[in-house]
Amino acid sequence: MHGHIGGLRPSQIAAIERLYRRRVAADQVLGFELAKAMSQLTLDVSRPIGVFLTRRGIVEEVVVGTDVCLSPMTAAKFRAGPRSLRGLRFIRTQLHDQPLSQEAITDLAYLRLDLIGTLSVSSEGTPGRFYLAHILPPNEENRICNVLGAVPFQHCTLEFDRFIEELEAKVQAARGHHVIKNGHETAILVSASPQGRGEQEERLTELAELARSAGVTVIDRIVQRTDESPQRYLLGSGKLKEVLIRTLHQGADMVIIDQTLTPAQSRAIAEMTDITVIDRTQLILDIFARRAHSREGKVQVELAQLRYLLPRLSGRGSDLSRLGGRIGSRGPGETKLETDRRRIRDRITRLERELALFSKQQDRRRVRRRRYGLPIVSLVGYTNAGKSTLLNQLTGSCVSAKDRLFETLDTTSRRLRFPRDREIIMTDTVGFIRDLPKELVRTFRATLEGLREADLLLHIVDASAMDIDMQIAAVTDIIQDLNLDNVPRVLVFNKCDRLPVHHVEALCRRYRAIGISALQPQTWPPLLEVIEKAASGLMPGHREVSSMHVSQESAALVFH
Repeated sequence: MHGHIGGLRPSQIAAIERLYRRRVAADQVLGFELAKAMSQLTLDVSRPIGVFLTRRGIVEEVVVGTDVCLSPMTAAKFRAGPRSLRGLRFIRTQLHDQPLSQEAITDLAYLRLDLIGTLSVSSEGTPGRFYLAHILPPNEENRICNVLGAVPFQHCTLEFDRFIEELEAKVQAARGHHVIKNGHETAILVSASPQGRGEQEERLTELAELARSAGVTVIDRIVQRTDESPQRYLLGSGKLKEVLIRTLHQGADMVIIDQTLTPAQSRAIAEMTDITVIDRTQLILDIFARRAHSREGKVQVELAQLRYLLPRLSGRGSDLSRLGGRIGSRGPGETKLETDRRRIRDRITRLERELALFSKQQDRRRVRRRRYGLPIVSLVGYTNAGKSTLLNQLTGSCVSAKDRLFETLDTTSRRLRFPRDREIIMTDTVGFIRDLPKELVRTFRATLEGLREADLLLHIVDASAMDIDMQIAAVTDIIQDLNLDNVPRVLVFNKCDRLPVHHVEALCRRYRAIGISALQPQTWPPLLEVIEKAASGLMPGHREVSSMHVSQESAALVFH
């Protein structure tokens, strides 16, 4: 029992507690004896009385004086899924004869209850009019709930057991409403920030590509403009409820938020719903975990995941405590939460040692390359810009180069031979992205710092991207953060075969860049000329320049 019980007499509290002994028949929404007892108590204490009933007719919880309020323990015991109901119905008395409020209907959809109802109480303390509402399965009209017509309590003929069986069957049958046949998980994307709608839509497009890369199918997108001040639920409790209701109604498996949630926001949202809610960082970490193949890559990803998880661990306090068995250690002891944190810290320490060994091995490999005098050309750029495809085409390699974000995580090096037996080492690196999680930047720093040994950086850019300036700026910021400004760098527009020739020429002139298509060898000569100059040691130091002595006209005319 919970709610507003302050000021009640012990006899009144005892009478309310006796409601737990009542049972309701399987075919009844609310038994007459229970309805009569609730009505009399409502009149006696002058406060509404609400009960959560299971499908077996057992009173699971009693709520005094408040609206729908489900305790965390009961919510954990009776979980609701995107394609199932919670298995609880909530009936609440009221002193005035009023229909169901919009807040009550929202709680019905949000909590995924079987039914919600209000029972008016007459001045004599007897049951009056009965108002009911229930959830609807996904439908073409996008109606979420159905409000039944009010009837006197004695005239309520709804057979609950048959009704709920049919409703649950319809909800289950609606699984195909938005679920993709290939079995992929489905998600609703949410962006909540002070930015304008256009910029948020642009970010959601990229988030949708990240979701696709993780094998998630996007079924809806929601944009919410928020204040600069931090919010407990990022987008407000009311809007979050609306998002969760839409998620449940459309049968989505999860909500993916474009912004990175703080530990406090993650805990607050987790306490509010059973639905899986992840942020952009978690999505990227999951993609990295799927794509890492080498031991070094797996260590880096696990380390980043643990660093992200550590401040977000939460427990339930002293109920998870472990008692000590020695003198001086009696009492609450170490909680399970503290034990989990200690284990994560220990694991982080071990992974950091292992990563340090990998770093030493990389240093030794770089020393051997320098001993043989082989120039190094490294490919850097935004994720899915075509770096791996270019490496495969130039060196005849078979590195995985699928059209999806973060296909490459492990650093790959291959030899490229020029005439007169001149050779260079070409290195493919992990792709960058805007707002790259700091856990990943910190973890992959040891790998990326190997770029300092490069004689030339080829900054590969997808010429067909909608936001070229943003992608270039994102990569440039990371390069500057790694203190790689002193390494010669050439801007290369890839995938130029997707654009008209005059557009390619304009891009090359504007950015002083080389335009190529990794899939069309006839477009490579300007790029190969620059790479060969690097191999000859003729490349001067610069920040972001073009093809040196190769004219912009020759860089673009290859597309005619």
